[in-house]
Amino acid sequence: MNQTIRVVLADDHFFVRDGIKSLLESEKNIVVVGEATDGLEALEIVTTTNPDLLIVDIRMPHHTGIEVVEKLRNLNNPVKIIVLSMHESEEYVLKSIKAGADGYLLKGSSKEEFLKALHSVANGGKYFTGDISSILINQLTSSSTSLEPKPTLAEDLTITKREKEILTLLLSGKGNKEIAEALEISKRTAEVHRFNLMKKLKVKNLMELSNKATEYSLI
Repeated sequence: MNQTIRVVLADDHFFVRDGIKSLLESEKNIVVVGEATDGLEALEIVTTTNPDLLIVDIRMPHHTGIEVVEKLRNLNNPVKIIVLSMHESEEYVLKSIKAGADGYLLKGSSKEEFLKALHSVANGGKYFTGDISSILINQLTSSSTSLEPKPTLAEDLTITKREKEILTLLLSGKGNKEIAEALEISKRTAEVHRFNLMKKLKVKNLMELSNKATEYSLI
């Protein structure tokens, strides 16, 4: 991606922000256009600078990171958002996804993973650190012990083998480029499959997709 990625950083710890800023600005196509020390300031800066990506700490004064995500989505702000956290708990991950975050990254992540996550999300994908992606799969399978029969899709909504592969990869945190590489197809083809799958299942985001896959036992 040659186009410059404009980023806003939101973290109430100066040294954390400064470290991330130095990391990002060592890359030629990334520029930090704003820094916020709390949730309220993050909302103001994102609204005024219209960045491509917001990296927001999950714990901040005057609105948590998750609250910032919710408010921006309620405003229909299209900014891509990565929630940054020290917590690998299922509760925080799922709350972030439900709020509308595009990624969830641990503060202890390596430089390589940090940049991989940033580029993946900036390109329209999703990214969840390491074992976090498995949380989504666990969420899908956690109710499998229920004795009640699962509802099934109408015949005209049955997903294809390829769509099932796309679904599995999406719920493991893969972006379009990674899906294309895994299935040996073009990125454009992966995007089309993803679009068709979400349209067919009538979902708008990854959380809704996860819930629908659980409801209909799709994987």
